[in-house]
Amino acid sequence: MSSAPNVYDAEPIPEAARSEIDRLLQSGDLFRYTAPQDAPVALLEAEFAELMGSRFALAVSSCSQALFLALKTLQLPRGAKVLVPAFTFAAVPSAIVHADCQPVLVEVGDNYRVDMGDFEAKLTADVGAILISHMRGHTSDMDAIMALADQRGVPVIEDAAHSLGTMWQGKKIGTLGRIGCFSFQSYKMINAGEGGILVTDDADIIAQAIIMSGAYEHNWKKHPVVHDRFAHWQNKLPLYNTRMQNLSAAVIRPQLAELARRVRDGLANHDYVAGLLNGSPWLDVPAPLLPETRAPDSIQFNLVGLDSDEQAVAFQEAAMARGVSVQVFGLSENNARAFWNWQFIPGEMPDLPQTRAMLMRACDVRLPARLTRPDLDYIATALIDAVADVMAEPRAYGT
Repeated sequence: MSSAPNVYDAEPIPEAARSEIDRLLQSGDLFRYTAPQDAPVALLEAEFAELMGSRFALAVSSCSQALFLALKTLQLPRGAKVLVPAFTFAAVPSAIVHADCQPVLVEVGDNYRVDMGDFEAKLTADVGAILISHMRGHTSDMDAIMALADQRGVPVIEDAAHSLGTMWQGKKIGTLGRIGCFSFQSYKMINAGEGGILVTDDADIIAQAIIMSGAYEHNWKKHPVVHDRFAHWQNKLPLYNTRMQNLSAAVIRPQLAELARRVRDGLANHDYVAGLLNGSPWLDVPAPLLPETRAPDSIQFNLVGLDSDEQAVAFQEAAMARGVSVQVFGLSENNARAFWNWQFIPGEMPDLPQTRAMLMRACDVRLPARLTRPDLDYIATALIDAVADVMAEPRAYGT
């Protein structure tokens, strides 16, 4: 291959979506509550719940809104503390702030997973909830997290935006906690441009979430679930109008059948490239935890022995010169994944030296499931050659 592969375009939307979209455009029926039943959004919810093995699902406008609604359904007091990993996207602590709660950032190790010592130390009696973000699809020790949460009686929400299709101990990520939240944003396994969905087995949680999502008056009757709980919550909850509209559901539904293939191919692609990168003394792809079977659409690796920021930046530039874009999380200005840029969090920002050190040398490369073996070889070779070039000339980088 003479040129770098395009890693940004998504797979084509299945043809089945197009006829449904055309039908919706002809009718103008885009609002989920116009039809008395079987609107595309309602069908998506039933199909997604079945896919996940969950009792209930609610489709909304984004994963951020799913996280926000999840927190609101817990009826936490204003200012309640919510534990969240310090390695995540800014939208996750933003959802906590939006829900009038206080994010408490937990250290993350160089394998991108929650540091369990810091987690346990910060799981104090005044913590109202735990929001575990499986950032970039990396699963923390959910056995230990759930054991501590259950012991303390603290509810767990899973941010599974990057983890649709990931398994833990044979169970689907997003179904381990009380509520799981997923994304349909463009770079996720299922692409609707925007969109999100939450799943739960709790009747009161889904009843609250449906009403708050914008099921005003008696539109909740068009949800074929928990009608015995809606009357309890009628007129007692604010409406946040986070609904998904029918066009998004029409784009998503045919892709559910593609998920298993995308997960299979994405994992094979990731592991193939990881094996090549780990052959370099300067690149390290952390291994998954033993109970975890991942569903990746990107690859993360650490720079080893590149002790200065100048060397890390030089690596980025050398890779880009070969057509491969690399993001070093902590060295990208105003990066939304670097916790020190979350200045919207109330109070003093914690130091978190372990997470900071990881972010300063952790790299991120897109690796969509549709890539071919020559594409993967090109990307891996470009990364390996780029770091070799940098390490061959240490004096140029102040070492």
